[in-house]
Amino acid sequence: MFVNAIFASIPAELMETASSVGKQFGFNTWAFVAQVLSFSIVCGALYKFAYHPLLKLLEDRRQKIEHTYREAAAVKVQVADAERRAAEIVVQASSGAHKIVEEAKVAAQQFQEQQMQQAKLEAEALVAKAREATQRDYDRMLGELRAEVARLVVDTTAKVSGKVLTADDQRRLLEEAGREIAA
Repeated sequence: MFVNAIFASIPAELMETASSVGKQFGFNTWAFVAQVLSFSIVCGALYKFAYHPLLKLLEDRRQKIEHTYREAAAVKVQVADAERRAAEIVVQASSGAHKIVEEAKVAAQQFQEQQMQQAKLEAEALVAKAREATQRDYDRMLGELRAEVARLVVDTTAKVSGKVLTADDQRRLLEEAGREIAA
């Protein structure tokens, strides 16, 4: 009935031409309708079982790609933030390093000053020890000189006077010679 309504709206002359061409090529209307019906069933099945899943797969893929782009943009922002923080850390580390270098210079200068003072103290101590040693040597030599001079005075006096001096005479001469040498 639907097919008849479609064919009724077509002019008769065109119908005759179509009918003659159809007969010439062996057109079978019922076979054509069956083929159209089979094609429609196959298209419906493909739409439901193949095209729909493919569209869903493509939509999922599009969403994944869009999600990846959003994540990439977020990662770009994070990378830029990390680079900014890294630059700040480098600046802080650089200023910290400069501060440490300055502190090390000050500490080295203080250490050098301490070492110089310690070296001066040690040098002064060595000079004092040398002076003490010199003074001891001087005192020892002076003592030896006094003893030798006193002995010589006693010997010379004994030879000049021609007599043997007693212990008291020797002691008295030694004391006099010691006073003269000390003065």
